[in-house]
Amino acid sequence: MSSPSTGTGAGRFDMEVVDHQQGYGSGGGSSNPRRCAACKYLRRRCAPDCVLAPYFPASQPRRYADVHAVFGTSNATRVLQSLPVQERGRAADTMAAEARWRVQDPVYGCTGVIDRLQQEIRAVQHELARTRAQLAAMVVHAGAHGIAVQEEDEAPFMDPDEFLDLDGRL
Repeated sequence: MSSPSTGTGAGRFDMEVVDHQQGYGSGGGSSNPRRCAACKYLRRRCAPDCVLAPYFPASQPRRYADVHAVFGTSNATRVLQSLPVQERGRAADTMAAEARWRVQDPVYGCTGVIDRLQQEIRAVQHELARTRAQLAAMVVHAGAHGIAVQEEDEAPFMDPDEFLDLDGRL
C-alpha cells in the first residue's frame, strides 16, 4: 500500500491508495479468518467473496469508516459490484478520497478542495503576469537610457489584468 500526498500552500490533502492485489478472507494458516476494515467496522464475519475486502484492508479502518459515514455500506457495495473487477480499485480509491474530504469539510467536501486549488492557480497566474509586466517595464526603461538590451524570442509582455481577463470575476 502507498500514500501519495500533494502539498499546497492552502493546505495538505492526503489520499490513501490501497494495493488491491493483497489477499483477504483467510488468515494465512491461522484459525481466525482475517476480516477487512468494513467487516470489522460492521462487526460481522468477512466472507471469502467479500466485495469490500480487497479495497478496505484491516490496516486502514479510517478509510472504510469515512466511506461508511458518507456513502453507506450498501451503496459502496452496490457501486463496486456494478463495475468490472479491473475498475473497482479506482472506484474504491475515489470513494475513499471523496469521503475523506467530505468528513474534513462537511459543507464543501472535494468541491472546496478544487475551489481552493483554483484560487491558488489564479493567484499564481496573477503574480506571474505582474512579474512579466515589471520585467517589460525594466526592459523599456533600460532601452530608454541607452543600455543595450538583448531581446529574446518570447511572447510580448502583457498587462496583468489583460493577461487574466480580470473583469471582476476574481
